[in-house]
Amino acid sequence: MKSASDFEIPTTANFVQQGSGSPVILIHGLAASLHDWDDLTPALAENGYASYALDLLGHGDSPKPDSRSYHVDWIFDHFSQWMESLRLTEPAILIGHSLGGFIALEYARRFPARTGGLVLVSPFYSRSQLPLLLRRSYSSIGLRQIIVRRTPKWLFRIIVDITSVAMGHSSGALHSLPEHIRAQTALDYTRTAPGVYHIPNEISDSAKFLSDIVSPTLVVWGDHDKTLAPDSFPKLVEMMPHAVGRSINAGHVPHQSDAEEFNRMVFEFLRGIM
Repeated sequence: MKSASDFEIPTTANFVQQGSGSPVILIHGLAASLHDWDDLTPALAENGYASYALDLLGHGDSPKPDSRSYHVDWIFDHFSQWMESLRLTEPAILIGHSLGGFIALEYARRFPARTGGLVLVSPFYSRSQLPLLLRRSYSSIGLRQIIVRRTPKWLFRIIVDITSVAMGHSSGALHSLPEHIRAQTALDYTRTAPGVYHIPNEISDSAKFLSDIVSPTLVVWGDHDKTLAPDSFPKLVEMMPHAVGRSINAGHVPHQSDAEEFNRMVFEFLRGIM
């Protein structure tokens, strides 16, 4: 197993670009892919923005180095190299979900002049946000790898469907997630490198530097989130000097379970800062 210090970061990343105008960077969460943003990317293009959505290291169609344990600095360095390769001529808006929210926060902290604003969707910024059972699960690296490698796609799909029904929808529909999103979610789980599940163990508490992030920020979360504690998101808003918070009647993926409302919030925010 390679350590964090001797790991050679791959130089390629799978991504899609749509539209022209001010750049908007879309960063998915753990065990997901750029398809998380399929409902937002065309809307950004229609409204005069250039969207860039990538697969993070170990996800989707981006490189998947063979390692028992991925490190969060690998993910961030791979992302930063990709950002550099885009050769953007103006600061970008970063939209990140869960782990992608952590990456967006870290990028804004390190490169404030390159960051025009942040949209943080159910952002992961401290291990204390995780329920105790999930915290223990991510700590068991071997167990997580066995589960991921031996669980067939059809069983992942059943788990996704059960979770979607359990959440329900604010409109009264049976599922919280549309069928095509549930299918993509199951596929993305099976395409994720097992070593990626080590990353939550490395997320440090970002609270100590949040007050230094001056980028205008919108924080959006689902008030029925079972993955990260919903009461952690208002606390994040309070710690950031230029942040506003909005909740949606949803779970951990409000940008997918209520894409219309989420997109409305995003464009309202973008119009206010640009």
